[in-house]
Amino acid sequence: MSEVKKIAVLTSGGDSQGMNAAVRAVVRSALYRGLEVYGVQRGFQGLLNQDLRPMDLRSVGDIIQRGGTILQTARCKEFMTPEGQQRGADVLREQGIDGLVVIGGDGSYQGANKLSKLGIKTMGLPGTIDNDIPFTDFTIGFDTAVSIVVDAINKLRDTMTSHERSSIVEVMGRHCGDIALYAGLASGAEAILVPEVPFDLKDISLRMKENFQKGKRHGIVVVAEGVCSGDEVARSITEYSGIEPRVTVLGHIQRGGSPTHNDRILASQLADFAVQRLLEGDSGKGIGIIKGEFVATDIEKVVSTKKSFNLDLYNLALRLAQ
Repeated sequence: MSEVKKIAVLTSGGDSQGMNAAVRAVVRSALYRGLEVYGVQRGFQGLLNQDLRPMDLRSVGDIIQRGGTILQTARCKEFMTPEGQQRGADVLREQGIDGLVVIGGDGSYQGANKLSKLGIKTMGLPGTIDNDIPFTDFTIGFDTAVSIVVDAINKLRDTMTSHERSSIVEVMGRHCGDIALYAGLASGAEAILVPEVPFDLKDISLRMKENFQKGKRHGIVVVAEGVCSGDEVARSITEYSGIEPRVTVLGHIQRGGSPTHNDRILASQLADFAVQRLLEGDSGKGIGIIKGEFVATDIEKVVSTKKSFNLDLYNLALRLAQ
């Protein structure tokens, strides 16, 4: 067993629902095992500023249901430099921190990887709504984000049907189309546009026109922001079909709100597993869940791998979009 006695936790990059549940679980799991726990305010920037605060049971009371992150988060250009990374490692050593849990997306994992190479015991938890972290089926916040999008589409469908119109819904996902895919499938969208799969806007437009001619009273197209803007899709549909869709950009509301029970449970389980692995002397790992099993993958491998797209699920959506 490792001589880990004091650990810290930070949240970095874009916030996601369930981050607070993960922070809570890291703190309480560590305290249960007799460790001291510190929270780093404002991510890697707070680390460089030595903004670390002791955490106890009450520090994380009444937060499991809250969106955002009580530790706050910030971008930190200084930490992207070798000098900044070394300074971060030095601060942790000066504070007597034996291990660090980093909750965030790809950039956060990159930072955790740098600290690991500098001798700091690190664990990465996948906190991002995009679901773009490899070696985990789901990331913390993804389920909630999809639920928010589906709820928005349900509301849009009501008014689109009343007016016999089509709607373009632009969702987050610059490089990963999972939010668009899962939300589009769950809400019965006519078309789902994602960065991973080529598409033909003319074909989509003519199909939408044909569906209206056959009596369909609405049309929904979900587009990931990494493909193009919703306005661009709408202009193309109008050009090819004469239909004038309404565009809704959901933006940052996809990151807010109370996490679903799935995200709260996932965050709690992954955080507890991360603390356990630190106590076992492990380091430099990205924590995930694959087919219901918790896994710890070398973080170097995580940051150098692109997550595969679920083409089977995409093809299912195509077959059902009639």
